[in-house]
Amino acid sequence: MLYQIVSLLLEVVCGFLSGTCLLRLYMQYQRIPMSARSGNPLGRFVFALTDWIVLPLRRVLPAIGSLDTASLVAAFLLQLAEFGLLWLLTGAVVGLFAVPILAGFGLLRMAISGLTGLVIVYAVLSWVQTNSVMADVLERLVAPLLQPIRRVLPLVGGIDLSPLVLLLILQIAAIVLGNLQAAALMAS
Repeated sequence: MLYQIVSLLLEVVCGFLSGTCLLRLYMQYQRIPMSARSGNPLGRFVFALTDWIVLPLRRVLPAIGSLDTASLVAAFLLQLAEFGLLWLLTGAVVGLFAVPILAGFGLLRMAISGLTGLVIVYAVLSWVQTNSVMADVLERLVAPLLQPIRRVLPLVGGIDLSPLVLLLILQIAAIVLGNLQAAALMAS
C-alpha cells in the first residue's frame, strides 16, 4: 500500500513537471510568446513551473536550432528521478540499466498524453466561439499537427473530423509504445 501511494505521488509530481517541461519545449519550438508582456497566461505558468530546472541546464546545454535542449533534458531528468526512486523502492529488482529505458518510454508516454490533452481541450473550445488568449495558444499548438490530416480528410457535413483522427493516431501510438516498452523490458 505504501509503495502504491508513493508511486502515485511520484507519478503525479514528476509527470506534471516533466509534462510542463515538454510543453515549454513545444511552445518554444512553435515560437509562441511566453513572456509576461505577451499576455499568455499559459506561458507565464509554464515559465514559473520550470525555470528552476531549465535555466541552470540552459547554461550548459545550448539550443539546437529551435529545439530547446534544456527543456527536453529537464523532462528526461525528472522522469529518470521518478523511475530511479521507484527502482530503489522496489528493492532494485530489475537491473539499473532498465531505469533510463523506462524514463525514455515515460517521456514518450508523457508527450503522447500531453498532446492528447491539448487536442481534447482544443476540440472542446472549437465548439464554442471564444476570443481568448488561451484559445489562440491552443490553436497555435494543435494546428500544425492537424494540417496534414486536414489536407487528406475533407470536412464532413461542415464538421472538421481531423481532431478525432489525430486522437485516434495518438491512441495507436500509445498502444505501440506500450508494446515496445514491454518488449524492451523483456529483452533486458
